[in-house]
Amino acid sequence: MSTTKEAYQEKLEAQLREVEAQIDKWKAKLDQSEADAKMEYQEQLSNLEQQRDDLKIKLEELRNSGEGAWEDLKAGIDSAWDDFKRAFDNATARFRDN
Repeated sequence: MSTTKEAYQEKLEAQLREVEAQIDKWKAKLDQSEADAKMEYQEQLSNLEQQRDDLKIKLEELRNSGEGAWEDLKAGIDSAWDDFKRAFDNATARFRDN
């Protein structure tokens, strides 16, 4: 595995672990929420978890890619990460406000 590919993969995995820890905290908070807020939280968390799962699939493809192919995967992963991060930031703002 090239050092660049490895560094890229490790960085994404570390960021994903941080985000997953925050999602777990929100799930705990969800249990204590009012009914209306709970539905909104569940929808936000479900969306984030789906995007997270998609990222995990892309990371697995990256792990299994050859030296020449991983650069092709990088653009798709970066785009998926940007979408996920945007949704995560929006959820962070909503959860903080409630």
